Amino acid sequence: MLVILLVAGQALTAQSVANVLLVVNDASKLSRDIGQYYAGKRGVPTRNVCHIRTIETETIPREQYDREISAAITGCLVRNGLTDQILYMVTTGGIPLRIAATAASGAEMAADNAAVDSELALLYSDMKQGHAHALKGPALNPYFGQREAKFAHPQFPIYMVTRLAAYDLAGVRALIDRGLHAANQGKFVIDLKSPDNEEGNSWLRQAANMLPKDRVILDASDSVLYDQTAVIAYAGWGSNDPHRHRRFLGFHWLPGAIATEFVSTNGRTFQRPPDNWNISDWKSQKLWFVGSPQTLTADYLLEGATAATGHVDEPFLAMTPHPEYLFPAYYSGRNLAESYYLSIRSLSWQNIAIGDPLCSLGPPGR
Repeated sequence: MLVILLVAGQALTAQSVANVLLVVNDASKLSRDIGQYYAGKRGVPTRNVCHIRTIETETIPREQYDREISAAITGCLVRNGLTDQILYMVTTGGIPLRIAATAASGAEMAADNAAVDSELALLYSDMKQGHAHALKGPALNPYFGQREAKFAHPQFPIYMVTRLAAYDLAGVRALIDRGLHAANQGKFVIDLKSPDNEEGNSWLRQAANMLPKDRVILDASDSVLYDQTAVIAYAGWGSNDPHRHRRFLGFHWLPGAIATEFVSTNGRTFQRPPDNWNISDWKSQKLWFVGSPQTLTADYLLEGATAATGHVDEPFLAMTPHPEYLFPAYYSGRNLAESYYLSIRSLSWQNIAIGDPLCSLGPPGR
């Protein structure tokens, strides 16, 4: 299986800046600055930069999203003849993070709220079909689990959308720079939760079994893995591990390192908490930050990770990234976008991936 993954990763990934659409909110200085920096570093063609104008708040109403984001990006793609050429879309900090639920959307799996990036992933199929997808609940990701398939249109009618965001511009520039220096070295740190009665633990074990043993640190004890060195990837339960009490893991992250965790609201905001804020529990509301006590995706980036996954609202465990797909794909040489979209079941849902879509470790032994 490992040999198959290596061959697939090296032969199937498409990693050209010509396939990237960079989306910039002209109403946001942060977004403009991020777009300028990324375009310069990656050499993004001018025709591949899509300028929109919308609010800077993290939440946007559905009607406004349709008009100022979805329709505006559709216009860019059509005008520049990029509809089929674009495979990856990268949004920028200063573009709204989530679409608000409508009052009549229903609860839980029937809700119509979603991460902006996850909604944009279905823009390709919407354009080809001539109508919008169903909004209530998650939509099937056709690329989920396709380990040996080359990502291309029209076979897979989606865009792979990631976001360049952090607590500030300096943080975004740092993750872009780290991504350009990624190398296939370091440890995959995989931390199970105890007691071991969760389905997610089986996915973590599968991920460990699909990687070279000398590249894996797997822990199934009550202890949390803190202060690890030379880390290229981390997967665990974050603040959902009852034994974790530190906001930061204290890792030394290598360039290209990614982080993923089974946490419902870690992508809820990119506002920076006070330095003395810490994770807590659902009983201590006065200790919450932006409506939740849980870990934050942006903290992994602040600590030195190059990319990280998150959720703007409750995704439910099955819809979180599956490390048994994410890690082997990334290890084999697939880029961040393809590795991530291989690992998530659903689109038009709560998931986000932070990082340069083209970031790649390259083949093992590079």
